[in-house]
Amino acid sequence: MTKTDDKTIVRDYFNSTGFDRWRRIYGDGQVNKVQLDIRKGHQQTVDTVLSWLQADDNLSGLSICDAGCGVGSLSIPLAQAGSIIYGSDISEKMVSEAYQRAKSSLISIDNINFVAQDLEALSGKYHTVVCLDVLIHYPQDQIAAMINHLISLAESRLIISFAPKTLALTILKKVGELFPGPSKTTRAYQHQEADIIKIIESNGFSIQRKTMTSTSFYYSRLLEAVRK
Repeated sequence: MTKTDDKTIVRDYFNSTGFDRWRRIYGDGQVNKVQLDIRKGHQQTVDTVLSWLQADDNLSGLSICDAGCGVGSLSIPLAQAGSIIYGSDISEKMVSEAYQRAKSSLISIDNINFVAQDLEALSGKYHTVVCLDVLIHYPQDQIAAMINHLISLAESRLIISFAPKTLALTILKKVGELFPGPSKTTRAYQHQEADIIKIIESNGFSIQRKTMTSTSFYYSRLLEAVRK
């Protein structure tokens, strides 16, 4: 599987069956038990990021890049707090949904911008760059370049999440692979935390905070790194 193939699969998935599935998960409508568990886990991660950013008491006017913004679960509350948001996603349908949710939730969308764009194509400088639940779609040999690029956009801080590679999660993933189905359109890649931290620190950043969100079907290691 080449890098281009990986990106094409992810883009096609989130512009088709994946879009409908994840729009429901990231919404508030009725879903099945597995989807509800994932919804709760993802929201825990979003809430943690919001609490970290709110603790600094400087969200108003802060420039934030939400790389892999999905339907705007993080971007919208940050814009509501007064931050200047640049949200991107590989899926045009996700971006369109994010815009619709922003228009419904915010008095003004002047401080929020969404664009359908590959992570690698992102440019500009932002005080904080956030990338949640994106690395799970990409193999280990692509992670260093992706993180390096994200850090090049961050003036002060990077917040990133990934599925940690542990024995228990590896076994769970193997069991899941025994039950193929139409919903399994993208691969789920796990990554060693030590490898992620090494990449981050090699760019002159240090880990400030970290935590783990773990539910029955959602596992996400969250790291906050700041420029030294």
